[in-house]
Amino acid sequence: MSTGARALLTDVRDTLLPGRGAKYGLLPPLLVGLTVITGLVDAFSYLTLGHVFVANMTGNVVFLAFALAGVGGFSVVTSLVAVGAFILGALAGGLFRSRLSSRLHRQLAVATGTQLILLVAAVILSAIAGGSPQDGLRYGLVAVLAVAMGIQNATARGLAVPDLTTTVLTLTITGIAADTRAAGGTGSRAGRRLISIAAMLGGALVGAVLIIRGQVTAVLVIALILLAVVTAGTRLAPAAIRS
Repeated sequence: MSTGARALLTDVRDTLLPGRGAKYGLLPPLLVGLTVITGLVDAFSYLTLGHVFVANMTGNVVFLAFALAGVGGFSVVTSLVAVGAFILGALAGGLFRSRLSSRLHRQLAVATGTQLILLVAAVILSAIAGGSPQDGLRYGLVAVLAVAMGIQNATARGLAVPDLTTTVLTLTITGIAADTRAAGGTGSRAGRRLISIAAMLGGALVGAVLIIRGQVTAVLVIALILLAVVTAGTRLAPAAIRS
Protein backbone atom coordinates (compact mmCIF):
# COMPACT_ATOMS: atom_id res chain seq x y z
CA MET A 1 0.00 0.00 0.00
CA SER A 2 1.36 3.41 -0.99
CA THR A 3 2.12 6.08 1.60
CA GLY A 4 -0.67 8.27 0.24
CA ALA A 5 -3.27 5.51 0.47
CA ARG A 6 -2.14 4.63 3.98
CA ALA A 7 -2.43 8.26 5.06
CA LEU A 8 -5.90 8.46 3.51
CA LEU A 9 -7.15 5.40 5.39
CA THR A 10 -5.62 6.64 8.63
CA ASP A 11 -7.42 9.96 8.21
CA VAL A 12 -10.72 8.15 7.59
CA ARG A 13 -10.21 6.01 10.69
CA ASP A 14 -9.25 8.94 12.89
CA THR A 15 -12.30 10.90 11.72
CA LEU A 16 -14.87 8.16 12.27
CA LEU A 17 -13.19 6.40 15.20
CA PRO A 18 -11.02 8.94 17.02
CA GLY A 19 -8.69 7.42 19.58
CA ARG A 20 -8.32 8.33 23.21
CA GLY A 21 -6.69 11.74 23.55
CA ALA A 22 -7.60 12.83 20.00
CA LYS A 23 -7.49 16.61 19.62
CA TYR A 24 -11.21 16.98 18.89
CA GLY A 25 -12.43 13.94 20.80
CA LEU A 26 -15.76 12.66 19.50
CA LEU A 27 -16.59 15.85 17.63
CA PRO A 28 -15.59 14.59 14.14
CA PRO A 29 -17.98 11.59 13.98
CA LEU A 30 -20.77 13.65 15.53
CA LEU A 31 -20.27 16.38 12.92
CA VAL A 32 -20.26 13.76 10.17
CA GLY A 33 -23.70 12.72 11.44
CA LEU A 34 -24.88 16.32 11.23
CA THR A 35 -23.58 16.50 7.66
CA VAL A 36 -25.80 13.54 6.71
CA ILE A 37 -28.72 15.41 8.24
CA THR A 38 -27.92 18.41 6.04
CA GLY A 39 -28.20 16.25 2.94
CA LEU A 40 -31.53 14.85 4.12
CA VAL A 41 -33.19 18.16 4.98
CA ASP A 42 -31.94 19.98 1.88
CA ALA A 43 -33.27 17.14 -0.28
CA PHE A 44 -36.59 17.48 1.53
CA SER A 45 -36.75 21.26 1.18
CA TYR A 46 -35.70 21.45 -2.46
CA LEU A 47 -37.86 18.59 -3.69
CA THR A 48 -41.01 19.22 -1.64
CA LEU A 49 -41.02 22.89 -0.60
CA GLY A 50 -40.15 24.44 -3.95
CA HIS A 51 -36.76 25.60 -5.17
CA VAL A 52 -35.35 26.44 -1.76
CA PHE A 53 -32.64 25.12 0.53
CA VAL A 54 -32.79 25.29 4.31
CA ALA A 55 -29.06 24.76 4.84
CA ASN A 56 -27.34 26.05 1.72
CA MET A 57 -27.77 29.82 1.81
CA THR A 58 -25.54 30.39 -1.22
CA GLY A 59 -28.12 28.55 -3.30
CA ASN A 60 -30.95 30.60 -1.81
CA VAL A 61 -29.28 33.90 -2.67
CA VAL A 62 -28.99 32.70 -6.28
CA PHE A 63 -32.60 31.46 -6.22
CA LEU A 64 -33.70 34.85 -4.91
CA ALA A 65 -31.98 36.51 -7.87
CA PHE A 66 -33.77 34.12 -10.25
CA ALA A 67 -37.12 34.93 -8.62
CA LEU A 68 -36.49 38.67 -8.84
CA ALA A 69 -35.71 38.22 -12.52
CA GLY A 70 -39.05 36.48 -13.02
CA VAL A 71 -37.75 32.97 -13.66
CA GLY A 72 -40.55 30.45 -13.18
CA GLY A 73 -40.50 28.03 -10.26
CA PHE A 74 -38.66 30.35 -7.87
CA SER A 75 -40.24 32.39 -5.08
CA VAL A 76 -38.99 35.64 -3.57
CA VAL A 77 -40.99 35.03 -0.39
CA THR A 78 -39.79 31.46 0.09
CA SER A 79 -36.14 32.43 -0.43
CA LEU A 80 -36.43 35.35 1.99
CA VAL A 81 -38.15 33.18 4.62
CA ALA A 82 -35.34 30.64 4.36
CA VAL A 83 -32.55 33.22 4.61
CA GLY A 84 -34.27 35.15 7.41
CA ALA A 85 -34.98 32.03 9.47
CA PHE A 86 -31.44 30.78 8.94
CA ILE A 87 -30.08 34.08 10.26
CA LEU A 88 -32.25 33.74 13.37
CA GLY A 89 -30.94 30.21 13.88
CA ALA A 90 -27.35 31.35 13.42
CA LEU A 91 -27.98 34.09 15.99
CA ALA A 92 -29.22 31.48 18.47
CA GLY A 93 -26.23 29.28 17.72
CA GLY A 94 -23.94 32.23 18.30
CA LEU A 95 -25.55 32.86 21.69
CA PHE A 96 -25.06 29.23 22.67
CA ARG A 97 -21.41 29.49 21.64
CA SER A 98 -20.72 32.72 23.52
CA ARG A 99 -22.27 31.42 26.74
CA LEU A 100 -20.76 27.94 26.56
CA SER A 101 -17.50 28.67 24.75
CA SER A 102 -15.34 26.80 27.28
CA ARG A 103 -17.50 23.66 27.21
CA LEU A 104 -17.57 22.22 23.70
CA HIS A 105 -19.62 19.14 24.53
CA ARG A 106 -22.23 21.25 26.30
CA GLN A 107 -22.36 23.70 23.41
CA LEU A 108 -23.02 20.92 20.91
CA ALA A 109 -25.53 19.24 23.24
CA VAL A 110 -27.59 22.42 23.66
CA ALA A 111 -27.48 23.15 19.93
CA THR A 112 -28.50 19.65 18.83
CA GLY A 113 -31.12 19.44 21.57
CA THR A 114 -32.71 22.63 20.26
CA GLN A 115 -32.51 21.30 16.72
CA LEU A 116 -34.21 18.13 17.91
CA ILE A 117 -37.23 20.10 19.11
CA LEU A 118 -37.41 21.97 15.81
CA LEU A 119 -37.20 18.76 13.79
CA VAL A 120 -40.03 17.24 15.84
CA ALA A 121 -42.10 20.29 14.87
CA ALA A 122 -41.10 19.82 11.23
CA VAL A 123 -42.14 16.16 11.27
CA ILE A 124 -45.53 17.12 12.70
CA LEU A 125 -46.04 19.84 10.08
CA SER A 126 -45.04 17.49 7.27
CA ALA A 127 -47.41 14.81 8.55
CA ILE A 128 -50.25 17.33 8.71
CA ALA A 129 -49.48 18.42 5.15
CA GLY A 130 -49.60 14.83 3.96
CA GLY A 131 -46.41 15.16 1.96
CA SER A 132 -47.72 18.06 -0.11
CA PRO A 133 -47.48 21.26 1.96
CA GLN A 134 -49.35 24.32 0.73
CA ASP A 135 -48.27 27.91 1.31
CA GLY A 136 -48.94 28.24 5.05
CA LEU A 137 -47.43 24.91 6.05
CA ARG A 138 -44.74 25.23 3.40
CA TYR A 139 -43.47 28.52 4.83
CA GLY A 140 -43.70 27.05 8.32
CA LEU A 141 -41.57 24.07 7.31
CA VAL A 142 -39.03 26.27 5.57
CA ALA A 143 -38.76 28.52 8.62
CA VAL A 144 -38.50 25.73 11.20
CA LEU A 145 -35.90 23.78 9.23
CA ALA A 146 -33.87 26.87 8.32
CA VAL A 147 -33.70 27.94 11.97
CA ALA A 148 -32.48 24.46 12.87
CA MET A 149 -29.81 24.52 10.19
CA GLY A 150 -28.75 28.03 11.15
CA ILE A 151 -28.12 26.77 14.68
CA GLN A 152 -26.17 23.83 13.31
CA ASN A 153 -24.05 25.96 11.01
CA ALA A 154 -23.18 28.49 13.72
CA THR A 155 -22.31 25.71 16.15
CA ALA A 156 -20.07 23.89 13.66
CA ARG A 157 -18.37 27.20 12.87
CA GLY A 158 -17.71 27.80 16.55
CA LEU A 159 -16.35 24.30 17.12
CA ALA A 160 -14.02 24.87 14.14
CA VAL A 161 -13.14 21.26 13.41
CA PRO A 162 -11.25 21.48 10.08
CA ASP A 163 -13.21 20.35 7.00
CA LEU A 164 -16.34 19.45 8.98
CA THR A 165 -18.57 22.50 8.54
CA THR A 166 -21.63 20.18 8.13
CA THR A 167 -23.26 22.42 5.51
CA VAL A 168 -20.74 23.92 3.05
CA LEU A 169 -18.64 21.74 0.74
CA THR A 170 -17.18 24.26 -1.69
CA LEU A 171 -14.00 24.83 0.33
CA THR A 172 -13.85 21.14 1.21
CA ILE A 173 -13.81 20.12 -2.46
CA THR A 174 -11.36 22.91 -3.23
CA GLY A 175 -9.05 21.62 -0.49
CA ILE A 176 -9.01 18.11 -1.92
CA ALA A 177 -7.69 19.42 -5.22
CA ALA A 178 -5.56 22.34 -4.06
CA ASP A 179 -3.78 20.38 -1.32
CA THR A 180 -2.86 17.36 -3.41
CA ARG A 181 0.79 16.48 -3.85
CA ALA A 182 0.33 17.08 -7.58
CA ALA A 183 -0.43 20.72 -6.73
CA GLY A 184 2.51 20.93 -4.37
CA GLY A 185 0.49 20.32 -1.22
CA THR A 186 0.70 17.66 1.48
CA GLY A 187 -2.56 15.89 0.73
CA SER A 188 -3.48 16.23 4.39
CA ARG A 189 -7.02 15.51 5.62
CA ALA A 190 -8.14 14.16 2.24
CA GLY A 191 -9.88 11.30 4.03
CA ARG A 192 -11.86 13.61 6.28
CA ARG A 193 -12.84 15.76 3.34
CA LEU A 194 -14.03 12.77 1.34
CA ILE A 195 -16.07 11.55 4.32
CA SER A 196 -17.73 14.97 4.59
CA ILE A 197 -18.67 14.90 0.91
CA ALA A 198 -19.88 11.30 1.10
CA ALA A 199 -21.99 12.09 4.19
CA MET A 200 -23.89 14.89 2.50
CA LEU A 201 -24.18 12.95 -0.75
CA GLY A 202 -25.52 9.93 1.10
CA GLY A 203 -28.04 11.97 3.05
CA ALA A 204 -29.32 13.73 -0.07
CA LEU A 205 -29.48 10.45 -1.99
CA VAL A 206 -31.52 8.72 0.69
CA GLY A 207 -33.80 11.76 0.93
CA ALA A 208 -34.35 11.91 -2.82
CA VAL A 209 -35.09 8.18 -3.13
CA LEU A 210 -37.65 8.31 -0.32
CA ILE A 211 -39.37 11.36 -1.77
CA ILE A 212 -39.54 9.78 -5.23
CA ARG A 213 -41.24 6.79 -3.60
CA GLY A 214 -43.74 9.02 -1.83
CA GLN A 215 -42.22 8.66 1.65
CA VAL A 216 -41.86 12.40 2.17
CA THR A 217 -42.19 12.67 5.94
CA ALA A 218 -39.92 9.64 6.37
CA VAL A 219 -37.01 11.83 5.28
CA LEU A 220 -37.50 14.09 8.28
CA VAL A 221 -38.09 11.13 10.58
CA ILE A 222 -34.71 9.66 9.59
CA ALA A 223 -33.07 13.04 10.13
CA LEU A 224 -34.76 13.24 13.54
CA ILE A 225 -33.53 9.79 14.58
CA LEU A 226 -29.98 10.56 13.45
CA LEU A 227 -30.05 13.89 15.29
CA ALA A 228 -31.24 12.10 18.44
CA VAL A 229 -28.24 9.78 18.16
CA VAL A 230 -25.88 12.74 17.78
CA THR A 231 -27.47 14.49 20.76
CA ALA A 232 -27.15 11.33 22.84
CA GLY A 233 -23.51 11.10 21.80
CA THR A 234 -22.83 14.54 23.25
CA ARG A 235 -24.45 13.57 26.54
CA LEU A 236 -23.25 9.99 26.98
CA ALA A 237 -19.59 10.68 26.40
CA PRO A 238 -18.89 14.32 27.32
CA ALA A 239 -15.52 13.50 28.80
CA ALA A 240 -14.35 12.21 25.43
CA ILE A 241 -14.92 15.63 23.87
CA ARG A 242 -12.06 17.85 24.88
CA SER A 243 -13.05 21.37 25.92
